[in-house]
Amino acid sequence: MEGMTTAPFHTPPLLHPVHRFGPRTIDFSRQVALMAIINRTPDSFYDGGATFALDAAVAASLAAVNDGADWVDIGGVPFAPGPALSADEESERVVPVIAAVAAASDVIISVDTFLPEVAARSIAAGANVINDTTGLSNPDIASVVAESGAHIVITHSLAAPRTAYPRPRYDHVVTEVAAFLSSRVELAMSLGVPADKIIIDPGHDLNKNTLHTLEITRRFNEIAALGFPALAAVSNKDFIGETLDQSKDERLEGSIASGVICILGGARVLRMHNVAAASSAIRMTEAVLGWREPAYLKHNMGQINEPAHPVQPADV
Repeated sequence: MEGMTTAPFHTPPLLHPVHRFGPRTIDFSRQVALMAIINRTPDSFYDGGATFALDAAVAASLAAVNDGADWVDIGGVPFAPGPALSADEESERVVPVIAAVAAASDVIISVDTFLPEVAARSIAAGANVINDTTGLSNPDIASVVAESGAHIVITHSLAAPRTAYPRPRYDHVVTEVAAFLSSRVELAMSLGVPADKIIIDPGHDLNKNTLHTLEITRRFNEIAALGFPALAAVSNKDFIGETLDQSKDERLEGSIASGVICILGGARVLRMHNVAAASSAIRMTEAVLGWREPAYLKHNMGQINEPAHPVQPADV
C-alpha cells in the first residue's frame, strides 16, 4: 500500500518467501495461508467423527474451500494416543478424499501422516504437502517427499507416534522447540528436501502443557526467525479451554485471538476448524499489515457518509 515502508510488527525474514504447491503459488511475505482441518476418523479431537464418511469428508473439504480455505489438511489417524493403524487402513481413509478434492479444486492438499507408505500414496493421489506431526520420527518420509517434489511440514513433538508422554518438562520451551525444529530441518535437507519445500510447526499443545503453549504463542517470532514459513495449529485446543475455562464448542474467539497473535509473530499458515471466521480474521490482519487492499472504499470517501441502514419513514 502507498506509504507503507516497513512492517509495523516484527516479521522475521523468510529464506524463501515464494512457495509453489502444484498449481498454486503463495508469497508468504505478503500472505497467510488458511488451512482447513478434515479428519476422516471416527474419534477426531474436535468433531467426534462428523467427517468420517467419505462423502462427508469430501463435502466438508469443498465447503471449506468455498468459505475461504487456501489449503485442506486431511487426516486419517489422530495424534492422541491409541492403537496403531496400518498403512493400508490409513490410506483407505485418506487417499479417496485427496483424489476427489484434487479433481474438484486447485486447493492445496496436505495429508496428516507419519507413515512413508501413506505419504507416497497420498502424493500420487494429488496431495501437495506431507504434514508430519511427529517431526520425522521415521526419516524415510523425508525421502519420499524429496523424490516427489512435495512440501513437508515438520512439527515439534516428543512422544513416539500414538503414545502418551506424561508431564512433559522443558527448561526453556521456546529455545528447545526451535532447536528441535532446526535439527529436523537439517535432517530433511540432508535427505534431499529443498529448503523451499519446508514448513515448520512448533506443535501447540503437542506434548506441552498450557503454560508451554502460551509461551510459544507469545514468542512465536523466535520460531519464525528460523527462516521457514511457520504454521500455527491453535484451533480449539486445550490451552484455550484451560485459559478461558471453555469447552471445545466455546473456543472460537480464543482460537481467533491466538491465531492473530501468531500471525503478528510471523506465522504464515493458520490451521483452523472454523474456516469462515478464520478467513475474515486473517484477511483483516493482512489488510492491517498492508498486504491486502480493502474490498471497497466508501466510508468518508465522499461529501457525506450514508447511514449504514437507511432511515425508514415513521408510521403515520
